Amino acid sequence: MDEQCDILVLGAGLAGCSAALSAADEGKKVIIVTKTPQLMSGNTPYAQGGIIYKGLHDSPEKLKTDILIAGDGHCWEPAVDQLVHLGPDLVEKILLERCAVDFDYNGDELDRTAEGAHSESRIIHSKDKTGKSIEFSITQKVQTHPNIKILTDHTVVDLLTLSHHSKNSVDIYEKPACFGAYLLNNKTECVFPNYASRTILATGGLGRIYLHSTNPKESTGDGIALAWRAGARCFNLQYIQFHPTTLYSSKERFLISESVRGEGGVLVDKNGRQFMFDFHPQGSLAPRDIVARAIHQTMLDTEHPCVYLDIRSKDPQWLQARFPTINQHCLDVGVDMTKDLIPVVPAAHYSCGGVGVSLKGQTSVQRLYAVGEVSCTGVHGANRLASTSLLEALVWGHLAGKDAAKTCKQKDYYPEIDAWEECSQRVDQALISQDWNNIKSTMWNYVGLIRTPLRMHRAQTIFHHLQSEVESFYRDAKMTKEIVELRHGIQTAIAVSNAAIQAKKNLGAHYIKEEE
Repeated sequence: MDEQCDILVLGAGLAGCSAALSAADEGKKVIIVTKTPQLMSGNTPYAQGGIIYKGLHDSPEKLKTDILIAGDGHCWEPAVDQLVHLGPDLVEKILLERCAVDFDYNGDELDRTAEGAHSESRIIHSKDKTGKSIEFSITQKVQTHPNIKILTDHTVVDLLTLSHHSKNSVDIYEKPACFGAYLLNNKTECVFPNYASRTILATGGLGRIYLHSTNPKESTGDGIALAWRAGARCFNLQYIQFHPTTLYSSKERFLISESVRGEGGVLVDKNGRQFMFDFHPQGSLAPRDIVARAIHQTMLDTEHPCVYLDIRSKDPQWLQARFPTINQHCLDVGVDMTKDLIPVVPAAHYSCGGVGVSLKGQTSVQRLYAVGEVSCTGVHGANRLASTSLLEALVWGHLAGKDAAKTCKQKDYYPEIDAWEECSQRVDQALISQDWNNIKSTMWNYVGLIRTPLRMHRAQTIFHHLQSEVESFYRDAKMTKEIVELRHGIQTAIAVSNAAIQAKKNLGAHYIKEEE
């Protein structure tokens, strides 16, 4: 069953929901898609620390300076200027007034905290589950908006473009343009086209192409792969930010928010020594790339599998109230953060690069926008400043939705396309699992926190061979969410590793170690 709408939003985190609302408010018919069974999905609910608002003695200029320093001189200043000037007002109008997000207060004032590389206490939060509170509130508005249709449990197979899908051969001479996407109904396993005047990519991150990540299972780099195949310009993909502090346990990595350090937590080695001042004058609150590499080096120097986060100086009751989610998760693995050192290690966390966009979220492909982590606005440069991601998602999501609504036209061209060819061959789940193991391990070991030319070239060789295998059985396979995600994942791994090989200069989150 074909679908058609004015605005197709692919992804339902803060960026996608913000875009859907702003477009729908303009009277446009919006369809928002997520591949999970529930609308509340993506990285947004996993954001713990908070979102930038404004400090009591703050200014846009102060925030801009902090972003530029953290970005290691690689930020696009027009984008940073847009963020620092529009961001706080949109937080106020959308999150505080319209969505009534359950932020914490200190008396009559919003409670503000500091995080790494911030010169002011300007982060507002909802305990240690800020993203979840924001996502819950904004999805309520999406679900009740009369102009928005929701498709859960649908995976994006490919973007529809003139150059790839039109039956009219001369359309290849037109400027590259997107007119919707092929969607897979995960339950029925049927693929159908969803035509749209404007399409907004809001598919989130790519952390799950790494062995260890803070991201949810759905963060398989889908949007990068979709945009790459459609011919959209992607850049800064080598800047993968590794969060310095995830809980070291036998279970999956769990994020220990930077706000724990913002509230006074310090990093120590196995001997209890604070080591961060050996690496940076800001100590445990240094920029993330520096902290992550310092932890990595300290683990090597001490021949120990982790370092520790010490927040025991704080009142136990205050700690439990301020960080209830983190406290409970630590307790579940036998660590009492009020009494014990918290064992931590780095893990893949955030992609500072992505699909290149304008100040309104427009990509290099006509009629296609990108917002949130899948995009590259230039705000983050080579290393993201803590708590800028939610703010960027809100600002660019809002602006992209408005612009998409303004520019979509009734006379937009929709070419005739070939019917989707259904195949019946079932792909062995063991093959999919093993291929993912190869992708994750190769990315972690060869294109991870510390890279070498030999490692990255080895990764490139592995990935190109693996991609030919994946494409081979993709052509004959019965479409499932798993096979589509694998195809996206290997393409994204190739894009990231290629970018890393081409970037010769150590900058921010991209660090090349000379061969020994």
